[in-house]
Amino acid sequence: MGAGSDARTAVRERYGAIAEGKAGCCGSSGSECCGDTVTSGLAELGYSAADAAAIPAGADLGLGCGNPIGLAEVRRGETVLDLGSGAGVDAFLAAREVGPEGHVIGVDMTPAMIDRARENAAKGGYSNVEFRLGEIEHLPVPDASVDVIVSNCVVNLSPEKDRVFREAFRVLRPGGRILVSDLVLEKPLPEETRESIEAYVGCIAGASLKVDYLQLIRGAGFQDVTILREGRYGVEPVTSVQVRGTKPQGPAGGPALGR
Repeated sequence: MGAGSDARTAVRERYGAIAEGKAGCCGSSGSECCGDTVTSGLAELGYSAADAAAIPAGADLGLGCGNPIGLAEVRRGETVLDLGSGAGVDAFLAAREVGPEGHVIGVDMTPAMIDRARENAAKGGYSNVEFRLGEIEHLPVPDASVDVIVSNCVVNLSPEKDRVFREAFRVLRPGGRILVSDLVLEKPLPEETRESIEAYVGCIAGASLKVDYLQLIRGAGFQDVTILREGRYGVEPVTSVQVRGTKPQGPAGGPALGR
């Protein structure tokens, strides 16, 4: 894989085209998509019939690989942050859980995705949801300001996963929790796949080995890091995992990144 800036540019261009309806999540090579809901169905990703009914039209672009909200135990009045929020599927489901006294923030680096999510929020009358343009490696969110972080098949696309988790740790309040649905590897990929931009934006080449992925979360300072669900995902050796971790109460834990 090339430099991190090249990866970000490729991801931004591909997902911008998806948001604008100019491309599907699969590339021309037929590489596996993140959560192709056209073929797998929302139910297979862990969404209930009630969840599916609550998702606004135009928000589900088939880009997930799990249902983080279903496992995050979101409570009324909490502040939820969605990393790589796309067109807003999980942000809108979180809004239903936190209620009018709660707040949901979606962060995405693709302007077209932010525009689409904001349109969906306006059409649905979601007054407790906002979408901010920004990179998940440099979150436009204050320190210790959110209760729950979720993310759905996005961190694997980042060339700086360690920074993503350190930023997540920074913005969580003590005792806060993170629930990430993502793709990981059981064994290394062949070199030609690792070097493929097409496979990268299709959520394969950027995936980490499972053991390394979990260590990145722990290394950021999170405790009780646990895989709640796991399953084979399309192509060998890719696995879908849903991982939870908590930020310790008090001053213990990993260092926050400087701003």
